[in-house]
Amino acid sequence: MKIKSAGFAVLLALALLLTMAAVAKTGSGKGKDKDSPTAGTATHNAQDDTMRLAGEKRFHSNCARCHVSPPKFSPRMMGTIVRHMRVRSAITEEDARLILHYMSQ
Repeated sequence: MKIKSAGFAVLLALALLLTMAAVAKTGSGKGKDKDSPTAGTATHNAQDDTMRLAGEKRFHSNCARCHVSPPKFSPRMMGTIVRHMRVRSAITEEDARLILHYMSQ
């Protein structure tokens, strides 16, 4: 009986963790302006454009010495490529983040 009790306790704990993770992922919606769903969109787009331009500059200063702009890959593949090239080319984490943003747009 102890084995069944322990197994049940593990399953219960796992179910609780999954439920908590699902609730945390959906969030509570605080801080969102419900009257204007596009209020944050303009700011987000401006910030997105700024990050993309900064990433493009970093790509040209760090990567374009050896590479032409590659075809579009999925963001997951680009993340792997940028991570490998970061090690080889000794670029900063900030540069890698901006380059990844630029390359996955």
